Amino acid sequence: MKILFTGGGTAGHIFPIIAIVRELNRTGIQAEYSFIGPKDDFGSILLSQEGIEIKNISAGKIRRYANWKSIAWNIIDVGFKVPLGFLQSFFYMFFYSPDIVFSKGGYGSLAPSFCGWLFQVPVVLHESDAAPGLANKIISKFTKRVLVSFPVPYTEYFSAEKMISVGNPIREELLGGSPEKGKKLFRLTGEKPVLLIMGGSQGAQVINDLVLNFLPQVIKLFEIIHQTGEKNYEQVKAEARVVINREDDKYYHPVPFLKEIELREAYASIDMVISRAGSGSIFEIAAVGKPSVLIPLANSAQDHQVKNAYIYGSKRAAIVVEEANLAPHFLLERLKNLFSHPQELERMSENAKTFAKPESARLVAEYILGILS
Repeated sequence: MKILFTGGGTAGHIFPIIAIVRELNRTGIQAEYSFIGPKDDFGSILLSQEGIEIKNISAGKIRRYANWKSIAWNIIDVGFKVPLGFLQSFFYMFFYSPDIVFSKGGYGSLAPSFCGWLFQVPVVLHESDAAPGLANKIISKFTKRVLVSFPVPYTEYFSAEKMISVGNPIREELLGGSPEKGKKLFRLTGEKPVLLIMGGSQGAQVINDLVLNFLPQVIKLFEIIHQTGEKNYEQVKAEARVVINREDDKYYHPVPFLKEIELREAYASIDMVISRAGSGSIFEIAAVGKPSVLIPLANSAQDHQVKNAYIYGSKRAAIVVEEANLAPHFLLERLKNLFSHPQELERMSENAKTFAKPESARLVAEYILGILS
């Protein structure tokens, strides 16, 4: 049995695939897994650790903002990268002969998904976000099923007959952390409420700037675990030393990237999350039942992070602060107000759990097995 995964190459595509593969393995099936998509060193490492063979292809995307650079890149991508990607996908699909193609969507999955359809292989698309991008709208035309994440009508984008609502697959290993282990791992003092601040795979610099701008004030009230991103870690750490007093240093815990075990223990030991509004982040936060502040990435494709954030926020599990309103003093006042009303935080936590679909990866795995049986 051969299962081919494909996706755009961001963390939002990679982690759900990992969750699904682990659920498939728990069933005891004997299967070969492969992934085909644009080159991404970080994603390749994570997928390889799960025993997934990696094949990279050329991939291009359409830039919709109008300037001479975007026009030039569109000519290169559409005229060269996209055709090359289709050719690479065709030959790989021909020799690998998968039994099913599972597409996480994105521009990098367009060619493999089309070639799967061309070879009459069942193609299943999973849409993570509340508003699909152009590539997923195209892919949906030649898929067997479209699995969707958010509890909203997608009928303006996809055929109603094809859709199944399953949520967004998360790794089961992120659940069941220990507050005691988290306290020890991050050297938390336990003297103040703890915030986990994450910038996501895109837009980390905006979040990092926000943290540095209000760190001297917020550190007086909260203890902070701050995922800075690998590239920004040393700079953020150095700048933080300048803006906070030495006696407050014990309340600030910057980390470059939270590995799976670290993230599990962090989720267990914190009181609130401040995060971007990618679908993966939202469904993880919901599954661990934590109140959150969501800061959607401005100018994300189809404004999908803004739409994700407001759908989740409408369930009263999070508050949404758009980048245009991201003044440090404004956010600090919102945090102070929330933590002065413990019953509100408890209500947000319960609403998060109600929204969560921690069984999503299992549902998707079962659906894949159903097609293959």
